[in-house]
Amino acid sequence: MTTMSTEQTATTEHRILRRAEVEAKTGFKRAHIYNLMKEGKFPRALRLGIRAVGWDSVEIDSWITERLKERV
Repeated sequence: MTTMSTEQTATTEHRILRRAEVEAKTGFKRAHIYNLMKEGKFPRALRLGIRAVGWDSVEIDSWITERLKERV
């Protein structure tokens, strides 16, 4: 009998984050995010339209978690 708490469910919910949200979560600005993506050190953006991109929230949260683990 396993039940998932609301906190666990929220962490696995996939949302598309726009650049402003990614900047707010990471503390990085646009140029640094794109430089890290180019180096393969940041999750790739998803093409949403001709001039729109977004990132998978779970990938961004996982990336942040991994960076925090490196500090320890």
